[in-house]
Amino acid sequence: MKVLITDAGYSSLDIEADVLVKAGHELVVASCRTPEEVIEAAAGVDALLVQFAPITVDVFEALPQLRLVSRYGVGVDVVDTEAARDHGVWVCNVPDYGTTEVALHAVALLLALLRNVTGHDREVRAGHWDYHLGGQLRRPSSLTFGVVGLGRIGRMTAGRAAPWFGAAAGYDPYVAGSDWPKGVERLSLEDLFARSSAITLHLPLNESTRGLVGADLLGRMPSGSYLVNTARGGLVDLDALVEALDSGKLAGAALDVLPEEPPPQDHPLLTHPRALITPHVAWYSAEAEVELRRKAAQNIVDWRQTGRPTYAVVEGR
Repeated sequence: MKVLITDAGYSSLDIEADVLVKAGHELVVASCRTPEEVIEAAAGVDALLVQFAPITVDVFEALPQLRLVSRYGVGVDVVDTEAARDHGVWVCNVPDYGTTEVALHAVALLLALLRNVTGHDREVRAGHWDYHLGGQLRRPSSLTFGVVGLGRIGRMTAGRAAPWFGAAAGYDPYVAGSDWPKGVERLSLEDLFARSSAITLHLPLNESTRGLVGADLLGRMPSGSYLVNTARGGLVDLDALVEALDSGKLAGAALDVLPEEPPPQDHPLLTHPRALITPHVAWYSAEAEVELRRKAAQNIVDWRQTGRPTYAVVEGR
C-alpha cells in the first residue's frame, strides 16, 4: 500500500517511517500547500497523512483510489469531511495525544491573565517597581469560571482551574447529563458568557462554530473579564476581540491559536498591552509530539490490518 505524507513540519520523518515502512507500506513525502499540489503528489496513493494541506472535494474527486486520510492532531477542519463521507473515504485523527499539555497551557494562560504576569514583567523591565502599575487584580474566588466545550481537554481544564473560582459553569450540547462533570453548572452559551468573568474555549472548528465568539457574546461578559483560546483560531472574531480589549470589556485575552498563523506583523493584537499570544504551542511536549506522530501513522496501519483506523471521525467504505 502507498502512503503520502502531504506536509509535516518536522526535520525528520523517521517516526512515521518506523511505523509505516515496518508494516510493509511504501512511504512518499511531499510539501503540499494547495489541493492541486495534493492531487499531483497523491497519484496512485491509498492513504494520506496530513498536517495542514487542504483536503477538499476536488481532492476526493481527482483521487478515486484514495481510501483514508489521517490527520496529525485533534481537529480535522483541513479536511472536507462531508466530501470524504460522500466518497466513502475514512477520516481519522489523534484525539488524545496532548490532552494534558493543552489543559496545562490553557490554565497557565488563564493564571497569567488573572495575575497580569506579562504586564508586571513589562513594567519591571522598563525600570518600574510598583505593583499598582499592572492594574487592578481580582481574587478568583469572587469570579465565575466558564468552560465552552467539555470534551477531554475542557473537562481536564475545568477540573484543574475550577477550584480557584467561586463557581464554575460549562456549555456543551453534546455531553450527556450522565457524563456532565460534577461541580460545573450547565448553562446556555449566552448565559455562560453573561455570568462568567473568565472563559476558556475548547471547541472544534466547523461551520457552526466559526466566528462563534464575536461582538454579541463578548458584549455579554462582565466588564474586566478574561478570555483564553487554545482550541482553534477561527472560533474568535479578532476585530470584536480587539474592540472588547480597547473598551475594557475584557481585561485580558490569551490566544494560542489564530485564524492566520503566523499573524500579520501589523496586527493590533501583537502590540496590545492586554493580549497574550503564544505560537500554537499548547499541544507541544517532546513526548506529545512522538505520540502524535506514531498514532497518526498507526491509524493507517490499523485500518489496513483490521479494516478500521483506531480513531475514526468519518466512516469510510
